[in-house]
Amino acid sequence: MSAHSLPDSPRRWLVPTGIGLAILAADRITKRWVIDTLGPTPGARELALAGDWLALVYGHNTGVAFGLFQDMPRLFTVTSIAITAGAAYAYVAHLPNRSPWVQVAMGLILGGAFGNIIDRLRYGHVVDFIRVGWWPVFNLADSAISVGVTMLAGYLIFVGDDPQPAPRTPPRDDGLLRELLSRDLE
Repeated sequence: MSAHSLPDSPRRWLVPTGIGLAILAADRITKRWVIDTLGPTPGARELALAGDWLALVYGHNTGVAFGLFQDMPRLFTVTSIAITAGAAYAYVAHLPNRSPWVQVAMGLILGGAFGNIIDRLRYGHVVDFIRVGWWPVFNLADSAISVGVTMLAGYLIFVGDDPQPAPRTPPRDDGLLRELLSRDLE
């Protein structure tokens, strides 16, 4: 049994939970602001931040990433919940969850996932609002998930899943040591 598959320690959840809650709060606040300011009709109003290159525009996404597979909200709600549960399970059972890098990555992934799941349950779609150039409109939760997955993949590819093996200490036999010491004293 490797060190990262030992029973879960609550401390391993502190960083992911803190980051996840921060991402979730930022996601909820920005989406509420966008709905109130640029909604309720998708695409009706736009706030240019950097010419045509960067703008805020209210949009709905009933599909998955990049607007693929539209109009299947229930399927993707269930799928999103299952994937998020699977990510939490993988963090506990299979990932090097003592690594701060992995902890931050999981916080980003889970915070973003919960932000989009809340949208799907509440509205029946995900609220998107960031438009960068030709790229499809997205939101902060999407960004957090993308950055978290990239961090986790990079870590696993370049560092591996057990970067700090437990230090090997030579076995101690205190009984034998006591016996040898007592012989020298006699």
